[in-house]
Amino acid sequence: MDKPKVTPKDFVLWLGAMAALYGGVVSFITLVFDYINHAFPNPVTNYYVDQSSSISYESASLIVLTPVFLVLMRVIRRSIAADPSRNEIWVRRWALFLTLFLAGAAMVIDLIVLLNTFLQGEDLTTSFLLKVLTVLLVTGLGFMHFMADLWGYWDREKARARMVNYAVGVLVLVTIIAGFFIIGTPQQMRALKQDAIRVQDLQNIQWQIVNYWQQKEKLPAVLENVNDPISNNPIPNDPQTGEAYTYKMTGKMSFQLCATFATAGGGLQYGYVERAVEPMAIDGKPTQDNWQHDAGEVCFDRAIDPERYPPYSKTR
Repeated sequence: MDKPKVTPKDFVLWLGAMAALYGGVVSFITLVFDYINHAFPNPVTNYYVDQSSSISYESASLIVLTPVFLVLMRVIRRSIAADPSRNEIWVRRWALFLTLFLAGAAMVIDLIVLLNTFLQGEDLTTSFLLKVLTVLLVTGLGFMHFMADLWGYWDREKARARMVNYAVGVLVLVTIIAGFFIIGTPQQMRALKQDAIRVQDLQNIQWQIVNYWQQKEKLPAVLENVNDPISNNPIPNDPQTGEAYTYKMTGKMSFQLCATFATAGGGLQYGYVERAVEPMAIDGKPTQDNWQHDAGEVCFDRAIDPERYPPYSKTR
């Protein structure tokens, strides 16, 4: 009996299904890792890390790749049901054996990493163990699923095959929804990013005001005086309304900057370290993050310390 030939349709379906599968698995594991990092942050490596972009990217990948994989596999199974000889085409067997090899290799490497970490006497943190368990479970279940496919189990148990597809869909959906409780909805993310821009704008304006004072030994009467066409560093405006930020002199060497924020937060929340120019607060109390703010209009009082920021005429 002649072996069935592989058609271009077979090749494209299996190539697309495997590409969607591998991409989806990587996205799922990375997304779970992000959740673990959020639940058990590393005080050294995760303190200033903004995970929102990674979570949103992996979620978007899963939203696209999961239905693509399920649809392609459904088309493949229908083709096999109509012509059982499609079970023996080389592209199917190569795809299954390659997937089994990759899943098996991932499990072996995962266990090696776990054992190596233990033998070196390093701490087996909760975060590390959860990541090892995640990789082991995902690759192990994948290995079992495709081994059963190779043995023809899903062809005999079509009802269970559908249940597995539904279970995978529900698991992915729950995992994606969990991300909204961490990074918020797209509207909330947009508001946070706009507030981050506002904080950066105020930091930039503050630096320009301090530089103006160091050059002229006086504060600008209005914010427009700080604009310097030569330096090409214009005063920014609010990213949403386009209106100018509020500036007011409160003393000979003190001033106030105001902005209207959509959310409560601060500089460290946005995943970056504040700039070096930080004039002391007007009451003289030291602060670690003096850009914390509530929602609504917030004003920041600043006073220039001439010993920290001496005029340029005295430094020459």
